[in-house]
Amino acid sequence: MSVLPVYRWRLAPDGYATRRQLRAAGLRPGGQDVAAELQRPRRRRGPLVAYLYRIDHAKPVRPMTPGRWQALAKANVARRTCPECGCDVGYVIPTSLGMCVPCADAAQSAA
Repeated sequence: MSVLPVYRWRLAPDGYATRRQLRAAGLRPGGQDVAAELQRPRRRRGPLVAYLYRIDHAKPVRPMTPGRWQALAKANVARRTCPECGCDVGYVIPTSLGMCVPCADAAQSAA
């Protein structure tokens, strides 16, 4: 097991990027292992850690196929559909409520 190089926040050398930075550049890690670690110190807890990947080993993001677009659309509709009333409420239902806001208000006033 090799030890990862650790860099302080904002002091990583060129050629490394986080997952979000890779995605913004249209890239993905592509199966490579974490190449380095970025740490941001905090006062009362352990440091914030971000994992870095090598940009030269990254691969382009796979394009969305029509089947993936369809599956994503179905998943989003399921997240907006209230299990109590069955309506598409037009927003993602909060997991804390488990139902749309009008149904949650009705259940709370009934209790």
